[in-house]
Amino acid sequence: MTMHDDGIFDAAAAERYDESSAAMFAPEVLGPTVDFLAQLAGEGGALEFAIGTGRVAVPLAERGVDVSGIEISRAMVAKLREKPGSNGIDVVIGDMASTTVEGAFRLVYLVFNTIGNVETQQAQVAVFRNAAEHLEPGGFFVVEVGVPNLRELPPGQTVQPFHVSENRFGFDEFDVVTQHAVSHHFKIDDAGAQHFACPFRYVWPAELDLMAQLAGMELHERWEDWNREPFTADSRGHVSVWQLPAE
Repeated sequence: MTMHDDGIFDAAAAERYDESSAAMFAPEVLGPTVDFLAQLAGEGGALEFAIGTGRVAVPLAERGVDVSGIEISRAMVAKLREKPGSNGIDVVIGDMASTTVEGAFRLVYLVFNTIGNVETQQAQVAVFRNAAEHLEPGGFFVVEVGVPNLRELPPGQTVQPFHVSENRFGFDEFDVVTQHAVSHHFKIDDAGAQHFACPFRYVWPAELDLMAQLAGMELHERWEDWNREPFTADSRGHVSVWQLPAE
């Protein structure tokens, strides 16, 4: 597999996924995301790679966009199907690096750092090629992903915290030679301590641009976030849009 399968995003992970990602459901986060994607989709269809539990797909479909999805975890799709409005969303089970869906789409999108779940550069290139093959001429491929914060990693140190609170903490463990990392998530409650580890491959904006070029696309726009704040050297993430030529 080029992505995590149900061994990581299993039924237990799917059950707690929305709760653990609650901040991403906040109106100030989800609203601009859906607005941005709906504008790009226009009157065309949209295909979400790694559709998950439908955090973005369901409200986007409610906006009138014809949404389809690819998802490798059946458990995540089962949670999607529990949500009102999900019945009209076609989902194909499979790896987004190689799985195909019938038809051509105005928009293909991949959000919330999920490109990193594809753990080799070769497979990440395949994701871009698969996206391009699903686009109609002039269509757009959108990726939301963080910028590796290695400038704050002291020489010789491989671990960096990203969340610390009374009952939750998390840290990333980096291998700067291979661009592989593991996000460790810990939660402490009445049931005890819970640990969820998610391996990923971090990727730089310029590297993504080259992947798009290899797939026949070119950079259309890049922003720090869905609100179209300018992307700068200090940005901790980016929303990038590549376009397939119209002819």
